[in-house]
Amino acid sequence: MDGVALCARFSIATNRLQYCGPSDAAPDLYRAITTEEGHGEAREHLSRFEALMPYLVAIGAKHGLDPFDPRVVEAYWVGNDLLDAFTRADFLHLLDALERRGLPRSIAGELRRRLPAHPIPHHMFHVAYVGVGSVTGHVETTVTNMESCRPAAAEVLEISDDRLTLKGQPLVLQRDRLTFGPARVYVLGFDPRALRTVRVGSRVAVHWGWPALELWPDEDRSLSEYTRRSLDAANEATSFR
Repeated sequence: MDGVALCARFSIATNRLQYCGPSDAAPDLYRAITTEEGHGEAREHLSRFEALMPYLVAIGAKHGLDPFDPRVVEAYWVGNDLLDAFTRADFLHLLDALERRGLPRSIAGELRRRLPAHPIPHHMFHVAYVGVGSVTGHVETTVTNMESCRPAAAEVLEISDDRLTLKGQPLVLQRDRLTFGPARVYVLGFDPRALRTVRVGSRVAVHWGWPALELWPDEDRSLSEYTRRSLDAANEATSFR
């Protein structure tokens, strides 16, 4: 999948909620998702997403790749081996970039002080460690919002017109550690133009209530693995008392 279209799939929900990016981005992001047109405009909008671009730039620079190379975008939102070589020094530079994009200096300083041994430039780590809403200030950093903001895998149990019945494990706080609770069943609206081949038994990634991407088995495994690594690193460094 084209990297711009893949990134738009995960970014459109927060833009529609006016949490991230330019206020006029959603129509062009939607066009990039559902057609083969408008990728230049979508890329320009995505480059102005406050927290997104420092991660894509950092991952791309580490490997000599364009920030919107499909593997770079996949690494940040789903997870792949491009993340494995990332070091504490790399993440310190990334925090500098996030601070320039709006992360308050006081929060950035505390994050530098508590940086874990193996930080990972995955969206789950950003959500759990840097903090959902910490860069823009548009969203309160709560466990509920972390659950909404993380790329969450779920199984499709039923499809009815423009609604999916899904089953997945929610993010919860137990004994001051982020982990996953028992599986729950829930219903979300979805756009058949965005998920053209979804079927009962499919696995999808959800972001802010938007079923963003149908996951192939290797993508599903990668999302699970890098989500686990991200939570391990965040729990190592962060007290959720």
